[in-house]
Amino acid sequence: MRLLTWLLGLPLAVVATVFAVANRQDVRFDLWPLPFGVDVAAYLAVLGPLALGLVMGAVLVWLSGTGARLRARADRRRAESLERQLAAAVKPAP
Repeated sequence: MRLLTWLLGLPLAVVATVFAVANRQDVRFDLWPLPFGVDVAAYLAVLGPLALGLVMGAVLVWLSGTGARLRARADRRRAESLERQLAAAVKPAP
């Protein structure tokens, strides 16, 4: 799994770096209802929303798994309790 991460992550990092170096010029974003705008580098205008979407998607996936994690924790506690009860019931009498 670690090798797969390096095989996919390293080329993506190189592509993002080359893209950032090639697109350093400023782009002006006018915030329409407001009377001012923002000057940002072109690579930030592209890679920023991409990174934001990645983080938001990861948070949503993590939140959607909350129910399954809670059920797994309750099942683990129940299994440990049953194992203790079984060990106490099978315990040989002196």
